[in-house]
Formats: sequence, C-alpha cells, structure tokens
Amino acid sequence: MSILYIEVSPRGAESWSRRLGEKLLARLERRHPAATVVRRDLAANPPPAIDAAFANAILRRPEEWTAADRDVLGYSEQVIGELEAADVVVIATPMNNYTVPATLKTWIDHVVRIRRTFMGTPQGKVGLLRDRPTYIVTVAGGYHAGEEALQPDFLTPYLRAILSTIGIHDVRFLMLQGMTRGEDTIARACAAARALMDQWLPEGPARL
Repeated sequence: MSILYIEVSPRGAESWSRRLGEKLLARLERRHPAATVVRRDLAANPPPAIDAAFANAILRRPEEWTAADRDVLGYSEQVIGELEAADVVVIATPMNNYTVPATLKTWIDHVVRIRRTFMGTPQGKVGLLRDRPTYIVTVAGGYHAGEEALQPDFLTPYLRAILSTIGIHDVRFLMLQGMTRGEDTIARACAAARALMDQWLPEGPARL
C-alpha cells in the first residue's frame, strides 16, 4: 500500500495544516503498518511555473513530443506517477485568500493534463485515474463553512471538482476554522477534527 502525503504550508512546525495532516497520516500508518509513504513538500520544493513550453507540449500527442517536450514535462510526469501509484492521498493545505495556495494550484496544473489524466469527450471531461480515498486537511483563520461562515469558500468546491475531473471522487475534508480567533476557538476546532478522525479512522484518543 502506498500513501501520498502532500504538504503545502510554508510555516513548518507552526503550521496547523501540517500538524493535523501528520496526525491523520499517523492514523493511516497505524492502520496500515506496511504502507509506504511518499512525501511531496510543495513549500520546500515548489513546482516549476507553468510556462509557454509546458503549455505547448501538453497540447501535442506523446508521439509528437521532442526531447525538449519530454524535459519540460519531466516534473509533471513525476508527480502524476506518484499520484497514480498512491492507494491513499493526504493533502494538508491552508486556505489562502479564500482558495488554494499558489504552490498547490501549480501542482494541480502539472497533474491535470489532457490525454494523460483526463480525456475531453463530447459529454465533457472524463478522468483517467482510478478513484482512491483522498483526505484533504484545510485550515483557515476565519470561517467559511457552517453557521458562523463569514467568508466565501473557493477551496473545497474547487478541489472536489478538479480531483473529480481526473477520476478521484472519494474526497473527504477535515477542516480547522477560526484558527486566529483565540485559544478557546482553536480548542473547539481541534476537538471537532479529532471527532471526525475518530469516525473515519477509529482508534484510541489522539491529541493535536
């Protein structure tokens, strides 16, 4: 079994998304002790920017690729290969300005490729990857879901839609909200996250 763990926040050990992502990953590892974990840290090693060479290469069919095309698609092929091999995916990300951070968006742009991870058909896009459990840890300073929501959410619907485009539909969100609203709010958010993890991956008490 292979677990792909994608870390996004640049804040290191201070990042709540990384801390909660590690807790969820640890539960998966305890349930699957023989699992291999592949880590992709988008803050430590940001994806290369999408440029004209990449944009032109993905429009050509593989039999038309030049050596330069293969070179410019190298990172894309690597991260798609990691995703293809994974039986479970964990993405730990903050919400930035209501949506996904730039590094995660760039990783997505390398992964979502016509004729590679999806096909265009008269009925719309059809994903070419197999479905698998995907856990997405999101952290926001304010509230974007529930009764206290005061800001828009372009992160969770976007991630659900874009992963569905390539064939991944089993997507679960573990959200920490209000993380800039004081210790009591943080404690409530962590307790709610633990309760949800207990439903998904039951075990003994866990602490954030």
